[in-house]
Amino acid sequence: MKENRGLMTSGNIYAKIALFAVPLLLGNFFQLMYNTIDSIIVGNYVGATALAAVGASTPIINLLIGFFQGLATGAGVVVSRFFGAGRKQELSRAVHSFIVFALIVGVVLGLAGCFGSPYILRWIGTQPDYYADAESYLFIYFIGAAFLTLYNAGTGILQAVGDSRHPLYFLIATSIINIILDIAFVRFMNMGVAGAALATIIAEAISMILVLRLLFRADAEYRLTLSHLGLDFPILRQIIQIGVPAGVQGMIVSVSNIVVMAYINSFGASGVAGFSCANKIDNFLGLPVNSLMLATTTFCGQNLGAKNFSRVRKGVRASLVMSISIVVSLGIVAMMLSDQLMSIFTSDLEVIHNGTKVLRTMCPFYTFLCFHQVFSGALRASGRSSIPMVTSITSFVVIRQIFLGIFTKGAADITIIGWSYSLTWGIAAVLTGLYYLFSGWLKKEEARSVQYN
Repeated sequence: MKENRGLMTSGNIYAKIALFAVPLLLGNFFQLMYNTIDSIIVGNYVGATALAAVGASTPIINLLIGFFQGLATGAGVVVSRFFGAGRKQELSRAVHSFIVFALIVGVVLGLAGCFGSPYILRWIGTQPDYYADAESYLFIYFIGAAFLTLYNAGTGILQAVGDSRHPLYFLIATSIINIILDIAFVRFMNMGVAGAALATIIAEAISMILVLRLLFRADAEYRLTLSHLGLDFPILRQIIQIGVPAGVQGMIVSVSNIVVMAYINSFGASGVAGFSCANKIDNFLGLPVNSLMLATTTFCGQNLGAKNFSRVRKGVRASLVMSISIVVSLGIVAMMLSDQLMSIFTSDLEVIHNGTKVLRTMCPFYTFLCFHQVFSGALRASGRSSIPMVTSITSFVVIRQIFLGIFTKGAADITIIGWSYSLTWGIAAVLTGLYYLFSGWLKKEEARSVQYN
């Protein structure tokens, strides 16, 4: 049995978090490569309007991903706490329930995406010159929604028990497959954006198969067996109570980004394409923060389950130190090389210029995101996922939309879009930090532990 390999309840805190986060970081890197490779190949072999189509589709795709990753967070918290506490039967029931739930959610989201995408594209003012390509890309992508939800469910389970290595291996393999298929479908078979979407869902299907195969063959209590697949409603309720606020947060923030795209569409195809390129680089720069947030959630979840409360706060400090150190370094490099980074996606000078302006506006402010994300990871591990939901919606949805509604009227410079992100990262950091520092949430966890004992 190898169930103790991923335990984080003892040992050097920096080493435990880093060893877990590095494969997670690399895995998230390759996950991002799916859509980024589509943009690179489409931008270079089809053109700027096709690149704009992929860029306009991305916030809608993130709506699906954001909602389900929130649900996966809930499952990860429940699984990590059962794992840390050594509650093997509950661990097994949580794993089987969430896999079945992921399949159901994937089918529902896929159908909703296939039929709802055209309405969303029209609502955000997608320009006629790339509307058809965007609609085609989204329809094909949403056909494979269940592949994505099942893959993320399996990966979330593995990460909750401390295994971030196998998802990395699978993503490396399928990213290579995605590149090969992208080039074959787009460059040599002239399938355009539809070929890029098809390559992506084939690669995601392979990822799903590899993760589920590992879970079915695992020599541990989280092993999947067909006979145990079903919904354990009391445990599923725990997952939903934690996961739905996180999922709603991801979904509403994604809706906000879709509305932001309506503002960006006013800058024309070159503005949309430029923001899309900057947003791709922004996603990569945010990877260390998001990876350490997930590592914090797993670390805190296991230690809360094991009642190692002093270790929880030390883990949060360690994650902050590591994330801030990394993003400051990466932000400086990205600002210095912003033109070169934009030119990876396109040779169109106007697109490069727009993307560079947005990226340089955002880079100096990633430290704010570190505080918000790491504190959010710890609070979710304690079951308080409604707090990050409220602070995120307040900052990234309400305040961002108010800012854009006021300052984009008549604006000729796309830099204002970058400022809307930087400002709201800072507000989110302050709101989440105030709750983390002054609400006494960890003392309440200690008191609850004493009460149950």
